[in-house]
Formats: sequence, structure tokens, C-alpha cells
Amino acid sequence: MDIAIVGAGAAAVGLLDTLAAIAHEPGTITVFEPSPHLWRGRPYGPDLDTVLVNTPPAIMSIRHSDSGHYAAWLGTRGAAHLDERLGRPLVPRALYGEYLAHSAETALSLLRKGGWRVRIVTARVTGAARSGAKWSLRTEDGRGHEADQLALCVGGGTPQDHYGLDGAAAFVGDPYPLARTLDRVPPGSSIAVIGSGLTAVDVVVSLAARGHSGPITLLSRSGVLPHVWQRPVDHQPQHLTTERVAALHREHGAVTLKDLIGLLRAELAEKGEDFDEFVAELLAAGTEEPVRRLRAQLSAVDDSRIGRRVLQQTAHSVGPYAWRLLSDPDRGWLRRHFRMATSVASPMVPVNAAVMMRLLDSGQLALTAGVRKIEAADGVFRVYCDDGERTFDVVVNAVNPPPRAIPGAAGPLVTALLADGSAELHPAGGLVPANPRLHVVGDLAGGGPFITSSIAGIAAQAAGAAHTIVAAMG
Repeated sequence: MDIAIVGAGAAAVGLLDTLAAIAHEPGTITVFEPSPHLWRGRPYGPDLDTVLVNTPPAIMSIRHSDSGHYAAWLGTRGAAHLDERLGRPLVPRALYGEYLAHSAETALSLLRKGGWRVRIVTARVTGAARSGAKWSLRTEDGRGHEADQLALCVGGGTPQDHYGLDGAAAFVGDPYPLARTLDRVPPGSSIAVIGSGLTAVDVVVSLAARGHSGPITLLSRSGVLPHVWQRPVDHQPQHLTTERVAALHREHGAVTLKDLIGLLRAELAEKGEDFDEFVAELLAAGTEEPVRRLRAQLSAVDDSRIGRRVLQQTAHSVGPYAWRLLSDPDRGWLRRHFRMATSVASPMVPVNAAVMMRLLDSGQLALTAGVRKIEAADGVFRVYCDDGERTFDVVVNAVNPPPRAIPGAAGPLVTALLADGSAELHPAGGLVPANPRLHVVGDLAGGGPFITSSIAGIAAQAAGAAHTIVAAMG
């Protein structure tokens, strides 16, 4: 069995980790990755220490079968990165990248000991087509490669340039790595950051850590900041679970959004919490003044109520399964609340929220909604908002890529697979295999939920793909 893995980020690490555990008949594995930062992907390469993993360790394991795998690797190193408000270690992303690299190298060592031949090809795959019972791959250097099974682990998309600013001086189209891009930002300049999500928070916190003295403004269509993580509590959902959703599907032949709401309502009722009050708090995100809301979020880090905690956990654990069972109208309703949903499902960590609050209170940071147009002219950027016009020296694009976006570097390969009939584009984004020997792992996988895949979701996909590949070997 010859397995080709295109990409060497978190998805590839999860795939290799599971293969090392279950693949007992040796074969060949070829990993294609042109980046010098193997196993880290775009998010977890070398960067500033202020760029943190935005999620507690309990849900960052790349080993699907062991939720404590990452925490065990982190060990005593976590003490140096404790978020005191959260009560959990929140490490720089580069350190999490070390965990991914260690997991990958451990898996490769186990595979080699088991007789597998493993090699890394430092070239981008630009084409793939079926050739009899095999895949015929072509890399950018013009070389050909063959494989029996092909796994795409190419990562997520890159930020979109919504305002056509690419090429303008002092425009940062992709902020990562911040260690490189922020070096070019004058310390006293006025900065506009497009977006108000987690990437925008990374930019602001990193600017503050570098001593930036100029004004910073978040430009956002919605004006919604991410929620803030709450201190974990000892509660496991009893109603809003994959098992209960599956039981509803067996019983009724369908699952509706109303069914899921009923499960969440039962979850809260068991703890004596008011469901309608909880929903009103969530929906207020679209109308409440952002600074006031952030202050309330920080004060609620130790709130014992479970509502948001349950939603945050189940959005990534139950969500991918439940999403496939929902009707198109129900999915459409959820998509219309995309900004609020991502704010809840992917909160910012308290240590970053505290920095944001300090900057907002001091007046150095501001948030502006209703942005209509941004133009580069006469050495500055003119921003046209509902409440007037403003100018800035620097614009940083912190728009998060849409879920299921095709990474630019993977474009030629995806085009070749579509032309060959080996894959199809999903109507809601992403790629769907049309060949049982093709596997798409990670955020590119079509048919997933409307929020970006988490590490837990990627680990689950990778484990599933590994089991499918091993089954084909038999």
C-alpha cells in the first residue's frame, strides 16, 4: 500500500498518529510539503509569544482516542503559561507547533520500526489523476509520483482582500507570522485592523506587547467581538450529545434545529438555569455596546452557569454530526447567525480579553462598525463608515478565512481533481471525494458545519480517514 499525504499540518499529524497505532501491514508513506516548518501548518509556525493557542489543553489533543495526549506532553511546561483567570495553561502557538512536530516524529518512528518506508518530498503537488488502480501525482518540479491512497491535508484558506487593497504600501494582507509583519509597522502609526475576531485580537495584543503607541481601530461590519472563555467546570453534557442526536434520528428519521434546542433546554433545566434568559444574552451580542459587553464577559469568567460552556463544547463535538442531519432551512438559519455563533464557539482567552479591555478603557483601541469602503490614496488609507470618513497610516487585514475555503497553494491540485472527476465541490464550500481512494481531512472537507474546524474535529476526521485507509489494505 502506497499512501500519499499532501500537506504536513495538524491534519497530517492526526492521520499519521492513527496510522502508527492501527496500520500493521507495512507499506510506503510519502508526505508532500514545501514549507520548512513541517507539521505546524500556517497557524502553529514560529511567531511571537503573544500569539497564543486560544483553547484550553483539554480540547487540543491531536490524538482522537486520547483527549489528554496534549496535556500530558505539555506537562510542567504549562505552569509558565498559566492564564490565572482561566486556571489553565495557554501556550504560544509556536509551542503547540512543537507538540504537533513531536507527535508526527513519534508516529513516523513507530511506522518505520514497523517496516513502513516513509519519505518527505519538499515540493508542492500541482496535479493528480487516476491512472488505473493508482493515483498519478505531479509536483511543481515536474516529477511524477504514484500512490494507492491519496489524503489531502492542505489546511484552511487565507484571508480575503474584501476591499481590493492588495499591493498598496502599508497594507498587510496576511498578518501571520506577526513576528514578521509587525516589524514593518511604525510604532506611532495609526492602524486600522480589518475584522474583530480572534485574528484581530492577536494583532492588537501583539501590538500592545511591542509597545505600539499609536491609535488602533478595529473595523468590523458587525461590531461583534469574540466571547471570552470561562473557567472550565466539571460538567459533561447529558442531553446534548452525539448519542442523543443519533437516537432522535433513528426514532424520527430526521433531526431539526428545534430538536437540538430541546436538548440544550433540557441540559440547562437540569441545572436550574433559565433557557430563555440564556438565549437573550446570546442574541444581545448583535446590539449591545461592544465595550460594555466585553466588560461583562470578563466579569463572568468565573460564572458557574453552564450554558455557554455546553455550547462551546458541543459546537465542536456534536456539531459536525448534527449538521449533516439538519434540513437546508435550519442550516440557513444558523448561517445567518454566523458571527454570533463563531463568537461563542471560538472565544478569546481571558488574558487577551484583559489586554483588549485595558486598551479600550485607555482610548488607544476603538471599534468601528458599518464599514462600507476602504481606499488607498495619497499615502494613507481612507475608511468610509456609516458615521463618516477616517484616515489611517497602516491597514492590517485580520479577516478570518471562510470555512471550507480552498487554500491558494492547493488551487491547481483541486482543479486537477475536479477535472479528473475524482472530487466535487460542495455547494456550501469545500471538497467532496468522488473516489473511495481520495480522503479530504481538515477544513477543506465539504459538508462540514458552518464554523471553521477545530483541532478536535480535525483529529476525528484524521482518525476516520486512517481507519478507512487501513480497511482498504485488507
